[in-house]
Amino acid sequence: MKQKILVVDDAPANLRILVESLSDEYSIAAARDGHKAIALANAKHRPDLILLDVMMPGLDGFEVCLKLKADPATWDIPVLFITALNDEENEVRGLTVGGVDFISKPFNPALVKARVRSHLELKSHRDRLEELVVNRTRELLRTQDVTINALASLAETRDPETGGHIKRTQHYVRLLAEQLIDHPDFMELQEPGMINLLYKSSPLHDVGKVGVPDHILLKPDTLTREEFEEMKRHADYGWKALDGAMRELGDNSFLRVAAEISYTHHEKWDGSGYPRGLAGREIPVSGRLMALADVYDALICRRVYKPPFTHEQATEIILQGRGQHFDPNVVDAFLRLQHPFQELAQQYADSAE
Repeated sequence: MKQKILVVDDAPANLRILVESLSDEYSIAAARDGHKAIALANAKHRPDLILLDVMMPGLDGFEVCLKLKADPATWDIPVLFITALNDEENEVRGLTVGGVDFISKPFNPALVKARVRSHLELKSHRDRLEELVVNRTRELLRTQDVTINALASLAETRDPETGGHIKRTQHYVRLLAEQLIDHPDFMELQEPGMINLLYKSSPLHDVGKVGVPDHILLKPDTLTREEFEEMKRHADYGWKALDGAMRELGDNSFLRVAAEISYTHHEKWDGSGYPRGLAGREIPVSGRLMALADVYDALICRRVYKPPFTHEQATEIILQGRGQHFDPNVVDAFLRLQHPFQELAQQYADSAE
């Protein structure tokens, strides 16, 4: 398929020469004014390059170029100005509004063809580079997802309580984050991709349980004080593993959020949690959201040491923990999400429940 060139000039003679000199190699569209040029640039098959006269009635070439560069659909189309205005001031203006080259009138058709060919090759190289970047980004995101899923699956093999728990809690976390995104204390949730990263990372909140001995992790009775102290160390185990990997990948690693969640989801708003006894806003947002999601799910699900609580019973316990166990703002968000929480609990319920 031939590459498409849009030629814009209000002088019929110039338009004819350009069309005749280029039509043997390219598909040509032609316009005699700025409004028509913009319409053709936005056609279903957009041009690969535009040859644009500067001095035209109505919209001049500079104005047309500004409009094209302001439109996401046409901003990347190379614009070559063809003009009798060959002074330095106009050349600077043309480059400032987004043009890539100037061709002076009267023009040499052979020179026009050479310039067109050169800029189309540059555009092809740029397009290929952008495609490589997109593909590489897609591969990196895929790698992130596979890494998280593999680690979450590892945790699932050790912990008998993690099957539906992982699915439910990650959906709870996303619901809470979306509810709090405009709250001034949760502005970091507005960072691009942050909520999606929380959603994908939350399954790793208990990955440290792989380091807890089986006789404690799988014990069917209430843990002794010493056993519970050992169980609490899973937050440290998870943090050390994920933080070590994060340092290898750099501070901007996707594992940063996973490490935060693993380390801080047992901290409490009043400072009585573990492993560090953080309080209030010392606890990362990710940990505060996960804390409520994790406790709610533990309450409504059957455990070896208790029957499942009703949603109403779980809600009452969470309300009692407002300002003590939980961030008050997170509890308030949870109260506004009663129905969605119940729907998710039913959708991803363990078969035995």
